[in-house]
Amino acid sequence: MTTQLSELLASTLQTGRLPGLHATAVVQGGQTLLEYYGTGLDFAWGDSLGVIEFAPRTLHDVRSVTKSVTALLYGIALGEGRVPDLGEPLLRHFPAYADLAVEPDRARLTVEHALTMTLGLRWREDLPYDSPANAEIAMELAPDRYRYVLEQPILEPPGTRWGYCGGATALLGGLIAQGTGRRLPDYAEAVLFAPLGMTGFDWMTGTDGVASAASGLRLAPRDLARIGELVLARGAWQGRRVVPADWIDAMLVPRTRTTWGAGYGYHWYLETGTGHRVVAAVGNGGQRLFVLPELDLSVAVTAGNYDDPEHWRTPATLLEQVILPALS
Repeated sequence: MTTQLSELLASTLQTGRLPGLHATAVVQGGQTLLEYYGTGLDFAWGDSLGVIEFAPRTLHDVRSVTKSVTALLYGIALGEGRVPDLGEPLLRHFPAYADLAVEPDRARLTVEHALTMTLGLRWREDLPYDSPANAEIAMELAPDRYRYVLEQPILEPPGTRWGYCGGATALLGGLIAQGTGRRLPDYAEAVLFAPLGMTGFDWMTGTDGVASAASGLRLAPRDLARIGELVLARGAWQGRRVVPADWIDAMLVPRTRTTWGAGYGYHWYLETGTGHRVVAAVGNGGQRLFVLPELDLSVAVTAGNYDDPEHWRTPATLLEQVILPALS
């Protein structure tokens, strides 16, 4: 199977159907079936790193896959009693912005609205991520990221519909840091990365020095795949409970639908287009973590197609035309 997978990957690369692919790690049932490391131009957010020869320990932007990791951290902190329950009003836990709570809809914003991205706030991320007109970039440049998010105009009552919003994740990151008394990267290392045996990561910050809960993580593909294995095991790793099992279960229940029809849980995408249930963490440029529970399969993908509207094609082709056919 491993040979077939490698040969199918090689032939697909030769035909040019995986543009921008930097690396992938495929793990099934705890066994690594495939690792691939290529060469390509890469960036850390907007800073060019030049042409990189990728290797097993090379860190790579995972962009908005970070959001799904932040959701795992929220579940851990919730299990420890350090962060608000999901029905709690957000502004109650950001008391410095009490002036914003005078609007009824804003006062009704809850933690769950943030987790499901149904805040109903004006938020545009459909612009290039090198533009301050992009709401996430504007947030990273703001002197107070949390006020920036919470004071955005309300377009519709919270809970009405899904709207992509990195600001929602920033609020979750703020609650984690506030509740644990630790910087988000420090908490993540202690309760998630170290227990998984992950020895290298970076977490980029905005101009305010706060780690970006929405898009700041840089990970090696092996470690990203390990996070997928953790999800497959309902939060357990080598006999140790890392994430509460009931949080994993709740996190992967469809709570709303995206604009293109995929299910959305707590910061994880839920799809069935491949004929299998696919749980996915998604990042700009073709960054993906695919988790297929029926196949006990975790697939990490890193790529360099940043800000390309078609960036989804490379990871989708890899999963649907290489990995799944080789496993059938």
